[in-house]
Amino acid sequence: MSRFEHKMPPYKELASGVHRIVAPNPSMMTGPGTNTYLFGHREIAVVDPGPKLRAHIDDICEKLDAPIRWVLVTHTHPDHSPGASLLAEKTGAELLGMEAPEGQHQDSSFHPDRVLVDGDKLQTPEFTLEAIHTPGHASNHLCFRHTATNWILTGDHVIDGSTVVIDPPDGSMREYIASLEKIRALEPDALLPGHGYKIQEPRRVIDWIIEHRLEREAKVVAALQANPDKTARELVPHVYQDVAEKLYAWAERSLLAHLIKLEEEDRALRVDEHWTMSS
Repeated sequence: MSRFEHKMPPYKELASGVHRIVAPNPSMMTGPGTNTYLFGHREIAVVDPGPKLRAHIDDICEKLDAPIRWVLVTHTHPDHSPGASLLAEKTGAELLGMEAPEGQHQDSSFHPDRVLVDGDKLQTPEFTLEAIHTPGHASNHLCFRHTATNWILTGDHVIDGSTVVIDPPDGSMREYIASLEKIRALEPDALLPGHGYKIQEPRRVIDWIIEHRLEREAKVVAALQANPDKTARELVPHVYQDVAEKLYAWAERSLLAHLIKLEEEDRALRVDEHWTMSS
């Protein structure tokens, strides 16, 4: 049975002054939908208002009887940030995050009023959110640490019940693994993912993701040694035997990310998109 076969509650209080609203955009890639988080009692910060769905934006505004002052975005993929402009227009809230990089899967409508960098903080009388730059899934990806609880909002850096696609050129497997280690070193007490339930055992989950990625990398190396001078697409069936064929297009993107990591480490060579292991 899928972890999300039973629908997540659309609205839940996770702690005093911390609430989660699930956007109505369930899919194969988003699971039960994008998680929007609300912080505060008297003045509200919203993290990841999700896709451009007016009903969801109205729902956010109606859930708490307090003004929305800030809207923060973990990254500019279309299931996380397009609702930010709608919410800002409706409330006059300040937009915080990083500018969208170039790319077809980026939300070019997001333009932050305040560009955040690693270590920046949104400090209010009620709570503090600290920005942590975590490139890998996206070059402009930020996690946010809620200092009072030591919970980290992970966007798509860590999600519940699955792994995320690393899609070059904006996605980087090398940076992704380094960013996972960065979050692990902060020793959070819980993770609030962009999709799925609160993660109560951060170290175990992060360790599993890193181990899974390195196991996949070992399969890439073995496949490349046995099948030199192949393209990433040609290597997919050799590396992703455990993945349904309908997902091969996405698997190819993560496989390419693994190959690029090997290339960056001088362990693989690319000639006209054909790959071999370095001698």
